[in-house]
Amino acid sequence: MPVITIDTATYEQQLAEKQTRISAQFARFNAPQLEVFESAKTQYRQRAEFRVWHDGDDLYHIMFDQESKQKIRVETFDPAAPLISEIMQVMMEKLRHNEILRRKLFQIDYLSTLSGEILVSLLYHKQLDDEWLAAINALRSELQKTYKIDFIGRARKQKIVLGNDFVTEQLTVNGQTYQYQQVENSFTQPNAKVNEKMLEWAQDLCAPLENDLLELYCGNGNFSIALAGSFNKVLATEISKSSVNSAQINIAANKVENLDIIRMSSEEFTQAMKGERQFSRLNGITLQDYNCQTILVDPPRAGMDELTCRLVSNYDNIIYISCNPDTLERDLDMLCETHSVSRIAIFDQFPYTHHVESGVFLQRK
Repeated sequence: MPVITIDTATYEQQLAEKQTRISAQFARFNAPQLEVFESAKTQYRQRAEFRVWHDGDDLYHIMFDQESKQKIRVETFDPAAPLISEIMQVMMEKLRHNEILRRKLFQIDYLSTLSGEILVSLLYHKQLDDEWLAAINALRSELQKTYKIDFIGRARKQKIVLGNDFVTEQLTVNGQTYQYQQVENSFTQPNAKVNEKMLEWAQDLCAPLENDLLELYCGNGNFSIALAGSFNKVLATEISKSSVNSAQINIAANKVENLDIIRMSSEEFTQAMKGERQFSRLNGITLQDYNCQTILVDPPRAGMDELTCRLVSNYDNIIYISCNPDTLERDLDMLCETHSVSRIAIFDQFPYTHHVESGVFLQRK
């Protein structure tokens, strides 16, 4: 059975290929020279998910080759942050000899931080009973002597949390430390060091801007909290309830006083801005009180719908963060009817893969 390794000697080549591809793809928008932000060559992922393979008394992590579907045994995982790599070894050692915890276990998810916390989720094809609870509590107590570690057990219609269902990350951006609650199964940027570079790039864009900022798809407040110091007021929207809850906690933790987050989809916010619908979630917030000349969007892979694109084009300055160059290109076709691309960057969130995280700064013509 093959084992996963990374040939770090290929890193510069794969990044250069991304740079060439993105530069060519967006050349027709008369974009300036592409800014490139590299990743560490190994140990860069703060999240990792593995299936668990049972082979007699043996037990190990596996992944599947996307093309051949062949099982790949994972003894070490070079992309994983050091803490994940260490806990992976510890978990296999402890689970192999614990029939209660290993039985019907089919997946393990790891969520770690630069700040040294880790959350381990164990997924089962069985109901979790008192015997399992006693066993996982014993393991947690043992490992907490060495690690800042919590556990979640999941089975059909079951979720048992041992400790917290989140970790608290600390990111340093232009010398300032920001604190972010990151909840299990909610979206966070997996490459924390590259995320710091993304936030520094966005802060550089926003430093000379004025008035207020609107952000759509704000998640747990990753960008809006780091950018709040550049604006008088910030209004942000997010549809995920868990992400909004985390964002509110993060606003308080970072002592940000000029940021409001509302739970709305981009489509709903567009309707509210056009006066087509009234929303109780806007109680206490008057949209007309904001003088937003800058908007930041960080949409999912599908990009923005046409109505949201039209809304975004109403703002003088647009910061577009994208995880899919193809939908970014499609949306720029519409946005460049009214705006010009002033800066464009790629952030190597996902080394050795085809995926590219991009940032584009547009200003009204």
